[in-house]
Amino acid sequence: MQILTLPDPRLRQRAQPLALNDPDIPFLVEQLDAALACGPGGVGIAAPQLGLLRRVVLVDCRRARHPCRHHGRMVMINPEIIEAGDSRPGREGCLSVPDWVATVQRATRIRVSFLDHRFAPREIEATGFEARVIQHEIDHLDGILFIDRVTSTRAMVRRMAHRPR
Repeated sequence: MQILTLPDPRLRQRAQPLALNDPDIPFLVEQLDAALACGPGGVGIAAPQLGLLRRVVLVDCRRARHPCRHHGRMVMINPEIIEAGDSRPGREGCLSVPDWVATVQRATRIRVSFLDHRFAPREIEATGFEARVIQHEIDHLDGILFIDRVTSTRAMVRRMAHRPR
């Protein structure tokens, strides 16, 4: 499945919540797994990045370039940040905005509630890089891209590997 990239207008749409026991969840998770496996260095992906306007994200910080505290692979259905701590700037990139990275301000600690892939309710506290990834993916569910959170164009850097040849 193809990962949508900017300026595809579907990236700007708000995703719809999944109903309890939605029969599409195995398909959605399969698509997210496949897309994340294909993306270079990806640690998270949201269903809207695949053109699927449903509130589901996959986060797996075991794939992070630098070791970090994490909860392993998480399918997060209808995730909601219920508490956020202090914020800090950090570098972000995105499979849907492959040519750019930028510094974005995000909470360093969050508490998030969601349903897992079996529709069991979960609540976790994430910190550091994992908290950043979860916030980034939840933004996708609301049609927000990391470039929308950049406070200055000076904070954006074009990736060398993706420059046209």
